[in-house]
This record gives sequence, C-alpha cells and structure tokens, in this order.
Amino acid sequence: MNLADYIRAIPDFPVEGILFRDITPLLRSAPALEAATAQMTEPWKGHQIDLVAAMEARGFIFGAAMALRLDAGFVPVRKPGKLPFETNEVEYTLEYRPDVLQIHRDAVDKGQKVLVVDDVIATGGTAAAVVKLVENLGGEVVGAEFLIELTELGGRELLGGYDVRSVITY
Repeated sequence: MNLADYIRAIPDFPVEGILFRDITPLLRSAPALEAATAQMTEPWKGHQIDLVAAMEARGFIFGAAMALRLDAGFVPVRKPGKLPFETNEVEYTLEYRPDVLQIHRDAVDKGQKVLVVDDVIATGGTAAAVVKLVENLGGEVVGAEFLIELTELGGRELLGGYDVRSVITY
C-alpha cells in the first residue's frame, strides 16, 4: 500500500504560500490508518519506550495508537489553557507564526524513555519544543517519529542528535 496516495495537497493553507499535506483521506481509510500506525511503530519496538509524547491535534491520533502498540503511556502536549494541572511551557516558531506548547509538570519522570510523535515534521520547531519540554522534566528522548517529512524545510536538522524517522517524505 502506498500511503502517499492517501495524502492530499492543499495550496495556500493555512496561509498563502504554504502547501498543506492533508492526512484526512488516510484517516478515513481503516487499512491506510492501520498501515501508517504499524509503519510508524515498527522501528521503535525493542527500545523499551516508557512514554509517547505527541502534540495536538493530529499527533494525538498516531501517538496514542503507537503508545498502545509499544506498551507505553501517552503524554499529550497541548496549546495553552488546555491542560487542567500545573504546566511547563515553551515558545517556538512554526513555519508561519510563533506558538506555545505546554506539558503537565508531572507528565514525565526523571529517566523515562520518551518517543516524540507527530503527523508532520516541517521546520522541526514543534518537535524541538516537545523535546525541550520532555528533557526539562528529566525525560530521555529516544527519538522522533513522523508520518510525513517535508525535507525542503530542514526540520530533521533542528533535531540533530536524535533518531528521526518518517514514513512519507516530500
């Protein structure tokens, strides 16, 4: 199954000049969703991952499913005002604007092995922010997994030193 066949390109979304890779056709196909989740999980089996940290919103879809497959817990990383307990936060820059992410202060214990997951890596800013949040809590980031990698934006380089993997590249 070629998963790239299930990705739709939307020009000028969310702002002019951005070519958005829409995963909703993949999500509505049970076989494609299963294949994507399996391919994203496979490289991490045997790494004794304790937690999967994923950012809202689409990262949650793959992160929770991968956590179950890896017998790991799941940590939601969210935008401000969405988490009910005490949080730590970090500011970062997206491809087209600045943003902030938060994590519960008790989400990761010192020394826990954490896999960072999202649907797309573009500039790498969001993933780097999650890495920083996890490491500030004492977690050990074992790597990062993405369904899609937009190679021309260099996000992998921002995560230098980490094991970065993706299923589909553009």
